[in-house]
Amino acid sequence: MGEGGIMAAIAAIAVYLVLSIAILIVMVVSYWKIYVKAGKPGWAAIVPIYNIIVLLEVIKKPTWWLVLCIIPCTLPVALVLIALEFVKVFGKPSWHAALMIFFGVIYAPYIAFSDAKYVG
Repeated sequence: MGEGGIMAAIAAIAVYLVLSIAILIVMVVSYWKIYVKAGKPGWAAIVPIYNIIVLLEVIKKPTWWLVLCIIPCTLPVALVLIALEFVKVFGKPSWHAALMIFFGVIYAPYIAFSDAKYVG
């Protein structure tokens, strides 16, 4: 690999890192606002594992569902069930769960910054 190839690789890595950090910031800010809308502490969005526990509280599911999120073979099912309950507690139709699953980076800010109300 020549010098140009190395520079291109470094540039690609830099772009990837910047985009990843930007997405991370958007998601943290979005979930912070979502948790505040649901009457939970916003800082919970930045604490690993606890953020899932708070999300389960928001969607009114028992804490043992965290186990479903940790076991790899049950994770896809858990994500679908969590998405269905999430859109329900924010008063959205169930088909919005597909938006949350496939376009979460766009859907979370939509819920956070729209007039969507937590209906529990």
